[in-house]
Amino acid sequence: MQPGSAAYGLVEDGAVALRGGRIEAVGPRGTVGAGLPERDLGGRLVTPALIDCHTHLVFGGDRAREFEMRLLGASYEEVARAGGGIVSTVRATRAAGEAELLAAALRRADALIAEGVATLEVKSGYGLDRDTELRVLRVARAVGRARPVRVRTTFLGAHAVPDGMDADAYIDTVCIPTLRAAAAEGLVDAVDGFCEGIAFSVSQIRRVFAAARALGLPVKLHAEQLSNLGGAAMAAREFAALSADHLEYLDADGIAALAAAGTVAVMLPGAFYALRETQAPPIAGLRAAGVPMAVATDCNPGTSPLTSLLLAMNMACTCFRMTPEEALAGATREAARALGLDDAGVIAPGRRADLAVWDVAHPAELSYRMGYNPLSRRIFGGEA
Repeated sequence: MQPGSAAYGLVEDGAVALRGGRIEAVGPRGTVGAGLPERDLGGRLVTPALIDCHTHLVFGGDRAREFEMRLLGASYEEVARAGGGIVSTVRATRAAGEAELLAAALRRADALIAEGVATLEVKSGYGLDRDTELRVLRVARAVGRARPVRVRTTFLGAHAVPDGMDADAYIDTVCIPTLRAAAAEGLVDAVDGFCEGIAFSVSQIRRVFAAARALGLPVKLHAEQLSNLGGAAMAAREFAALSADHLEYLDADGIAALAAAGTVAVMLPGAFYALRETQAPPIAGLRAAGVPMAVATDCNPGTSPLTSLLLAMNMACTCFRMTPEEALAGATREAARALGLDDAGVIAPGRRADLAVWDVAHPAELSYRMGYNPLSRRIFGGEA
């Protein structure tokens, strides 16, 4: 997956040398790995292990009833304003203990691991109070201890306004103090927010991001999903955000801001599909500006109950007109960038030995098939 003259950076009849959990060398067979024991993979395709860079994996309950409501004509905003949406998951998550949350999260993580995922991001945001937000982040860390997968945690306290609270008061008296507590406990790798009319304004998110900067934490943002508030441009220009995610309503100014800052545009076709949206992100504009594009599941209980990164790649191609090469890069190289990782996402010397071995003849098959898992084996830290 190194950019270059060959599509996908594909090495025909290649070999990868691993040592000590790292990639030592990669190239044509016979040119690398002298003296190391050999394992024949039968001519299968080897890619970097997949990376799911945007999930809400830890939550209580489900929102199947809201799925029915939307099919009967209710909009996302109507569901939210009727007491559904994020707030309904908050109630279920607050009522669940750590063991219950972990058991449910592991089932979702197992589905992703079974498709070749070796790194995943997990956001909080379904607690909206100090105790539950911290509990969700502890569970997210526990997923990485319970399974052979690397977990990056993101504090998403600015996800929704709790019932009975003013948005500004919530930001100042709950969200930011909880962020500081989570950082003090070592539970946070990055900070996120939801910048929308039904969530938080640009100025409110700016206050959260200023607190993140004071703690030395990078930021990312749910932006321009339902409208264009200019959140992505703010996050990129003012905070050099790792990523801006969704982006269906991103405009030319937002594209320019992402390009200048090197901010990754994370495509979330699962939510686009589940909400039956009609305005797709400006893929052509992002491509023309050289903005890196990642692809993720957005696994969550309401708007993207998706635990298949392979299907997300297919949706990115079918719904958004990304190419299969862009989709695979989006679930490997660019997903690593979206998480601020420089040791994963490509097969190159010094990177982690996180690899996926596939029963396919060509990389495009990974985005072409639907409901089919061609994974032969997953190698995590050099161990199959």
